[in-house]
Amino acid sequence: MGFLSRTVFTYRRGLMDALMDRMAWDAIAFVTPDFFQFGTNFHTDVQTWERPIVLVVPRNGEPFAVMHELSTNHIRFAREAQRMWVDDITMYAEHPRVGSRLALYPQWPELVAELLKAKGLHRARIAADAGGGPLARAVALLPEAKLIPATAECRTLRFVKCEEELAVMREAAALSDWVQDRYRENIREGRLVQELDMAMAALMAEEGGRRFPGQNLEIRCWTLSGPASCAPHGDGQPAGARIQKGHGLVNIVIPRLNGLVVENERTWFCGKPSEIQVKAYEAATAANEAAIEALVEGNPVSAFDAAAQGVIEAAGFGANILHRTGHGMGTLGHEFPDDTAFLHRPLVAREVYSCEPGIYLWGVGGFRQDDTVVVGKTPEVLTKSPKDIKSQTVG
Repeated sequence: MGFLSRTVFTYRRGLMDALMDRMAWDAIAFVTPDFFQFGTNFHTDVQTWERPIVLVVPRNGEPFAVMHELSTNHIRFAREAQRMWVDDITMYAEHPRVGSRLALYPQWPELVAELLKAKGLHRARIAADAGGGPLARAVALLPEAKLIPATAECRTLRFVKCEEELAVMREAAALSDWVQDRYRENIREGRLVQELDMAMAALMAEEGGRRFPGQNLEIRCWTLSGPASCAPHGDGQPAGARIQKGHGLVNIVIPRLNGLVVENERTWFCGKPSEIQVKAYEAATAANEAAIEALVEGNPVSAFDAAAQGVIEAAGFGANILHRTGHGMGTLGHEFPDDTAFLHRPLVAREVYSCEPGIYLWGVGGFRQDDTVVVGKTPEVLTKSPKDIKSQTVG
């Protein structure tokens, strides 16, 4: 296992070409960090609102990029590791330079317009993953070119994963399962919730370094304990919060490995749960399992949300649903599609979704299990941490 190879670029380029053919586009331009990484395998190290970048993929021709000189040595590292998919990169500086090492382009749009013209795209129909901004000003300098806002269309490129992408996601999921086991060993009454998460993240970094040396691993561990977990993202008062006997806890373990994300969330109990906690826990777990079973190719995308909702409503907790059952997974944690409850197109094999139906009881807490699942004739659950209440009760 390692960084995504050019085989993945070939797969993604095929998707881009097919989309350009369907839409009669001459090129696609990516200006947001996640799409830039999708097309280059390069993890951007600049805020693009401050230092704009662009990747242009012509329908007929090699891709080219404009990047900021801050990334100069980062690009060199990527090239030496043979993980940069784009060779044609123009760098720009943000202040006057002495000598000729880098020419200064104080106006980014002019630089991009010159490149588009040099690449024969001055009369092109160029679709972009985001409208407006410096790219729009660049294309406006080319009277015969047209910029087409195409956020929704570009998002479709990221629905279906190739086998190498799924292999990376399986590895990330296995690491997240390992971390959930460490939570089981470390949840205890009186422990600071934030300290617990930082300790688990440190263990995850150590284990990730052992499993994936020299690769790109980003880490997120986050726990909500007790009544604060009745808000899916907490009460906004985490400092000093401690685990108490009788608390239910909802945690998330989210690794992003080489540009691909999985989610692994579990509900725990510190001490014996109450009757209402057991009832809500069992309903949330059953809803999670029903959603997983619905992620079969050919079913409507909305089927997994409907399946989970039906279970929760039958258990008497319909009024305690605060969010959809899940979303796409991939380059981002919250990937596309995001309108899953209202999307009725058929599911396609090798799409990846989170399955995270939740029940939220004011004054009691939240109850949520979240698995990362690959669509197929039989759904493949990548996250395999236990979900039975015995395994999830500690202390």
